[in-house]
Amino acid sequence: MAKLSAKYEVLYIIDPAQGEEGIAALVAKFKGIVEEHGTLTSIEEWGNRKLAYPINDLTEGYYVYMTCEAKPEFPAEADRVFKITEGILRSLITGVEE
Repeated sequence: MAKLSAKYEVLYIIDPAQGEEGIAALVAKFKGIVEEHGTLTSIEEWGNRKLAYPINDLTEGYYVYMTCEAKPEFPAEADRVFKITEGILRSLITGVEE
């Protein structure tokens, strides 16, 4: 029997040059994508943190961590949107074992 939903952890880093309004808009955008495909369990904005290594000559990024329960097609769609969204430095979507 096919799985109807699974639990995921999503971590993404936003370019801090987006400003407060830009960051808030990106967080809302990805919150909406999660809610479109399932249920958002929690969202934590970790704020500006130093990167482990420079990305595009940047040494800091704005971290956002979300947990959700979503349909199996969610990771592919979210990853696609992360890749084409300007201002996203890196993203990671991980399935959580139950």
